[in-house]
Amino acid sequence: AEVAELRARLRAVRHTVLVLSGKGGVGKSTFSALLAHGLAADETKQVALLDIDICGPSIPKMMGLEGEQVHQSGSGWSPVYVEENLGVMSVGFLLSSPDDAVIWRGPKKNGLIKQFLRDVDWGEVDYLIVDTPPGTSDEHLSIVQYLSATHIDGAVIITTPQEVSLQDVRKEINFCHKVKLPIIGVVENMSGFVCPKCKNESQIFPPTTGGAEKMCQNLSVSLLGKVPLDPQIGKSCDRGQSFLAEAPESPATLSYRNIIQRIQEYCEQHHLQEDNVK
Repeated sequence: AEVAELRARLRAVRHTVLVLSGKGGVGKSTFSALLAHGLAADETKQVALLDIDICGPSIPKMMGLEGEQVHQSGSGWSPVYVEENLGVMSVGFLLSSPDDAVIWRGPKKNGLIKQFLRDVDWGEVDYLIVDTPPGTSDEHLSIVQYLSATHIDGAVIITTPQEVSLQDVRKEINFCHKVKLPIIGVVENMSGFVCPKCKNESQIFPPTTGGAEKMCQNLSVSLLGKVPLDPQIGKSCDRGQSFLAEAPESPATLSYRNIIQRIQEYCEQHHLQEDNVK
């Protein structure tokens, strides 16, 4: 009955993309927010962003939705909308203050994730983006298990160039293989910094073992692209604005647009393959 409920609720979701990384602080939430903004730039597409980082929900801040509340209707919880075609759901909307700590054990976290999938009235959605916490634990197992009732197009894995990050990302790739979650590809975030004055590039996080490119070659995974550091990204996130709209000419924006296009192409191809199998 539970599976049937989830399937009924998510039947109108065309594509589901998980944003993962074994490491914290590599920019998963930033990537999820900008992926949602980038997809929603096409007004014909309906986009949903689900934040399942229960203990550190940063999506409300990044999307300019701090202080918003979730409303309930006869058809379930209503997402909070940034634009008409971009809805967001996060535990951050359920807290009385952004400073409240969520001190929950696994079963309660799992229960909330299930509730987000079963009770939120997403409506017809072209892309459901799921922002996950670091690691390979309760939340990740729950989301993969619950979404297996419908379908997941795949996971985008975020890393930074240094070995300390890649070491955890390899574990995440291994997790995906174990739970049979397709990998769309890897994004190398914070990949070099170009000085706006002298135009010289510095490696803030040196790729001592070859960075994401070498890791992807070794593990036979696609590298979707490299996003350079741009201080404007952090400023835009703090203000709850879309960096892609605020800095359209930035090399980071161009990199994001290429990556988003590759994710869209993958999802469309995946959809065609599923239709052919059926």
